[in-house]
Amino acid sequence: MREVKDTQRSTVRMGYDGRVHKQYHGLLAKERFENEVKVLEYLDDQKCRFVPSVLEVNRDELILVTSNCGAIVDKISSERTKELFEELEGYGVKHEDAFARNITYDPREGRFCIIDFEFATLTETGEGLTTEDPRFKR
Repeated sequence: MREVKDTQRSTVRMGYDGRVHKQYHGLLAKERFENEVKVLEYLDDQKCRFVPSVLEVNRDELILVTSNCGAIVDKISSERTKELFEELEGYGVKHEDAFARNITYDPREGRFCIIDFEFATLTETGEGLTTEDPRFKR
């Protein structure tokens, strides 16, 4: 596997089979992990096809394995970024980290995709995590 990202919150590795392995650590790692799993499974139920699919969940080690949604985009307009996150909201999810860094381009699908749902809420119930959660203000 090759490492793609290593931050205070997670380590992301790309398997040679193309699957993405994300291990959570740091502040509220379990809550962020559970939120991302919940949101991605919800989006799968809603038939949203421009987000990763959950392939494996390891709750003991806080590892989530998902499908690959292409490569991070280098340039995307703020208007297009806004449109993509609004499209996501049509599926009942508000991405709480709605920035270009969480947009990829998947050449197989021929479209932009959205990743990284640690901070996202279900619009119908309000369930989820936001970066404004007081537990992150320690």
